[in-house]
Amino acid sequence: MPFALAAYAFAVTMCGTTLPTPLYALYQQKLGFSSFMVTVIFAVYAVGVIVALLLLGQLSDSVGRRPVLLAGLVLSAMSAGCFLFERGLPELFAGRVLSGLSAGLFTGTATAAVVELAPKRWATSATLIATAANMGGLGSGPLLAGLVAQYAPDPLRQVFLLDLALVAAAVVGVLLIPETVRERHGTSRRPRRLHVPPSVRPAFVPAAMAGFTGFMTLGLFASVAPSFLKELVGVSDPAVAGTVVFLAFAASTAGQLLMGRVGVHRALPWGCVALVAGMALIASALIAASLPLLVAGAVTAGAGQGLSFRAGVTMVSEHSPPDRRAEITSALFVVFYVAISIPVVGVGIMAVTLGLRPAGLIFSGCVALLAATTTVLLWLRPVPSNV
Repeated sequence: MPFALAAYAFAVTMCGTTLPTPLYALYQQKLGFSSFMVTVIFAVYAVGVIVALLLLGQLSDSVGRRPVLLAGLVLSAMSAGCFLFERGLPELFAGRVLSGLSAGLFTGTATAAVVELAPKRWATSATLIATAANMGGLGSGPLLAGLVAQYAPDPLRQVFLLDLALVAAAVVGVLLIPETVRERHGTSRRPRRLHVPPSVRPAFVPAAMAGFTGFMTLGLFASVAPSFLKELVGVSDPAVAGTVVFLAFAASTAGQLLMGRVGVHRALPWGCVALVAGMALIASALIAASLPLLVAGAVTAGAGQGLSFRAGVTMVSEHSPPDRRAEITSALFVVFYVAISIPVVGVGIMAVTLGLRPAGLIFSGCVALLAATTTVLLWLRPVPSNV
């Protein structure tokens, strides 16, 4: 069915963005760069996402969903090509920028497309399917790349050949789906600034606050978790690193499923509470150099992120005008990707000056403080049911 094809394309594109995560240690050995450079390479990806969201986040509302999805898949394939023919840092940076641009085009557009293509009997689950495709794709990338790196003879090449095959199938799928934008206005000479209407802001602001905290945590796992494992826990296997990162994203998907039982408005503060608990476990893992504690922290924090993430996206989507849905969703993801990038670079800087363990502890403390503050604010000023 069409919405399943759109969800598949969404998952494949997001999978491609996290494929390098367990491979960074191999690139470090090959090219001789530091853990700080890992965070810079990761942040370059997030910059690409933010630029695409800011400049082109509303594009599919004007020209249609399919053209934008196809453009995102082309950029994803180009990113895989950069890694496939990598000869040094320039190709890594280029690949990450292209990957970020593809994710930026896809994030708001694919979320809107999945929701719009869902049949009526799936209407209540459409947002879950879209966010699960997003998080599931992000989590599958490290797991796939870690397994290939562990067992394939050419780990830095074969995983990207596989990615190109998945992208090719996604292109065919997008070509088969119907267009959901009925009135196309064409593109303007200047990209329109993303704007959140006043009527949507009571839902948008708490969703952005809770999501910011959760995506800080995902940024930590998607960038420097393999470094934590190697330097602090003594585990250097790419398959283990990929599995730990996968568990964080898989727990996020589980948290999204749990939101149906918890409810949209209670999921936001309870997701933040779980993030505080997850950060406490991660800090304990860094102090004790414990893999089980790190896994427990990844699962707990991931579940909290999933709770707050799905609740936020659901509220914003439900209260957005249909002709502005992709634009407003893109604005929300700008906030998320600022959270996933800038704080992680801060971890890289602290790792160089203070060491990896103090950097991780300070980061965990900051995330816990922000999540606790958000929880208190949400309980003091809950979001009205009828925004």
